[in-house]
Amino acid sequence: MNKELQKRLLTSLLLLFLLYLMFSYSYILIIAVILIALISWIEFYALISKIFKKKDKKNKIFRFIFKFTSLLYLSFLVYLILVAKFDKSGSEIFIIYSILISIMSDTGGLIIGRIFKGKKLTNISPKKTVSGSIGSFIFSISSIPFFVQYLPYINLILIVIITLVISLTTQIGDLFISYLKRKAKVKDTSDLLPGHGGVLDRIDGIIFSIPVGFLILNYCK
Repeated sequence: MNKELQKRLLTSLLLLFLLYLMFSYSYILIIAVILIALISWIEFYALISKIFKKKDKKNKIFRFIFKFTSLLYLSFLVYLILVAKFDKSGSEIFIIYSILISIMSDTGGLIIGRIFKGKKLTNISPKKTVSGSIGSFIFSISSIPFFVQYLPYINLILIVIITLVISLTTQIGDLFISYLKRKAKVKDTSDLLPGHGGVLDRIDGIIFSIPVGFLILNYCK
C-alpha cells in the first residue's frame, strides 16, 4: 500500500472518529462545523481568486458572486446540520448517513481505482477512473446493512437508490472542486493538512452530499 493511499485511509478513519465525536457531544459539533465551514470558505475563495485574478470589472463581479453564494451555501449547511442535531425529530441520522456514504464513496473510489485502474473517468481529474467510480458505488451500498434499521419507514430498494444518488453527488462534488483546482493551477486547496492538502480537499464531496441526502431522506420519511 503506497503512502498516499495510507494517508487517505487514515483521513477517512479520522473523519469517521470526528463524526462520532460531533454527534455525541453537542459542543464539539458546534465548534467543528463552524470551523470547518469557515476554513472551507477561505480555501474556496482562494481558489476563485486565483481563477479570476485579473483586476478588471468582469473578474471582480465573478469573484463577488462566488464569494457571496459560497458563503450562503456553507452557512446553509451549518444551519442544516445544527437543526438536524437539535430538532429532536431524529433527522440527524440523515446527516450522519450522508456523510458516511461520502466517506465510503471516497474510500471505495480510491481503493478500487488503485487496484483495477483502467479507463480514465474524465480529463478533469486524471487519477479518477471508471473502475474507481464503480468502487465508490459498491462501497457506498455496503454501508446499507448497518443503517437500514434506522430507516424502517423506507423500503430497501429505495434506500439503495438514495444511497447511489448520494454517492453520485459526492463524486460530482469532488470533480467540481477538482475542476476549480485545475483552473486555478493548484494541486490542493491549501497546505493546512500536511500530506493531505486543505480541509476542502477532504470534504469536497461531503459538502455537496449533505443537503441532497438530507432532503431526499427527509422527504421519504
